[in-house]
Amino acid sequence: MEYELLAWPPDGPKLRLDHERFSYAGKFVMTNTGKAVARADDGRLVAAVAFNEDRTDDDVLWLRYVTVDRDRRGEGIGPALCRRVRDRALERGYGRLRIAVNNPYAYEALYRTGFVYTGETTGIAELILEYPTPDDHGTAAWTDRERYQAGLEEYRDRGLSEAEEQFLESRREAEPPALESVE
Repeated sequence: MEYELLAWPPDGPKLRLDHERFSYAGKFVMTNTGKAVARADDGRLVAAVAFNEDRTDDDVLWLRYVTVDRDRRGEGIGPALCRRVRDRALERGYGRLRIAVNNPYAYEALYRTGFVYTGETTGIAELILEYPTPDDHGTAAWTDRERYQAGLEEYRDRGLSEAEEQFLESRREAEPPALESVE
């Protein structure tokens, strides 16, 4: 697998992704977001991330859209790509990275890259995760497990597929997943 950061915001390239293979395909044609991609050994694009600075805090970089080819999901490509963007963003001087996730699979994947639930939501049912570990904004400090489970609980209150319900049930009372390192 080859990972490449194509450009930083606001000078991102247009990526034309096949909407049948990639979720959020239309979001990658915008040129005001930075982009990073993962390519298979044959050069075929299999994942992409779009990101931009926070409008009010230039110390924060938001990962806006993460997409993985439908046929390659579950292989760890998305988290590996996010780790690389995370590391390059920190090298570039960003102090924090944030992402809003709308499903328990993305939540789990981003936890494996070191992002943690902030206790905040945005948009339509999106949980905000942050790297490095966010402060508790004046609330009583959560343990790592309590913080992780609080996010999972947010998903349990939603209309989910049977697979998502089983996924959440398999993590009831669990500790946060172990961090994965960059290969």
